[in-house]
Amino acid sequence: MGNPDYAALKKGGFMRQKQKDRFSLRLRVVGGQLHTGFLRKIVEVADKFGEGYIHLTSRQGVEIPFVSLDDIDAVKASLAEVGLQPGACGPRVRTVTACQGNAICPSGLIETSELAKQMDTRYFGRELPHKFKIGITGCPNNCLKAEENDLGVKGAIYPEWNGKKCDFCGLCESVCPVKAVKVTKGKVDFTENKCVYCGKCVKSCPSDAWEGKNGYLLSFGGMFGNEIRSGVSIQPVIFELEQVFKAVDDAIKFFEKHGVAGERMGKTIAKTGIETFKKEMGQ
Repeated sequence: MGNPDYAALKKGGFMRQKQKDRFSLRLRVVGGQLHTGFLRKIVEVADKFGEGYIHLTSRQGVEIPFVSLDDIDAVKASLAEVGLQPGACGPRVRTVTACQGNAICPSGLIETSELAKQMDTRYFGRELPHKFKIGITGCPNNCLKAEENDLGVKGAIYPEWNGKKCDFCGLCESVCPVKAVKVTKGKVDFTENKCVYCGKCVKSCPSDAWEGKNGYLLSFGGMFGNEIRSGVSIQPVIFELEQVFKAVDDAIKFFEKHGVAGERMGKTIAKTGIETFKKEMGQ
């Protein structure tokens, strides 16, 4: 293969191993979903060009280790037969992760799989100062750990109480995981700044006194590695998907403008100051 361009190979999902001229190929798995045709092809490639096994990454990815430098073109051609593509490594937007969302999970508050595909189509592989991870989780149970990502999306329900329907049974208080609801005779107190927008009050209310509107909570600047930062939420619940994409666009523009090579977005936010970030995000 001549003199390999290792940076280009890494950009295309082929990561150098400690073994000479061997690579672990990271595949593009959007939202954690692979149809069975993809799985059959992965088995075929791992058996023919690897060592007969795969590795499942912490971000729903699939890697095929021990691919020879000489076989890289053949591997890419074989995967392309079924539409499988390599993933991305290095300083760019990585493959989007997602839980199964409300299409499958009873706790899910938003659709996640199609959203992950839309996010992937819009942002995958975009060059940035450092790696940029997007994770989508369907509800505040937070299986995808939204705040660990540079951009986290979490399903939410914004609750509203209708006193005319309430019989003050107290069930909403008992199911609230953060004690944001307090019920006394003839009165319900709701402390919104405690609320995690899980919607349990809405789902459990026997008299439909609690109503809710489904939406999205976004967090920015999370990272999990040598340094751990939890993503910050600076916006209220967003109800329109177009506004979600606008927020992602604005966050990426901020990172492009203020970030430097090797600096994750969380560090960029800390460097410029949260107020600057809020201003450029329109908050």
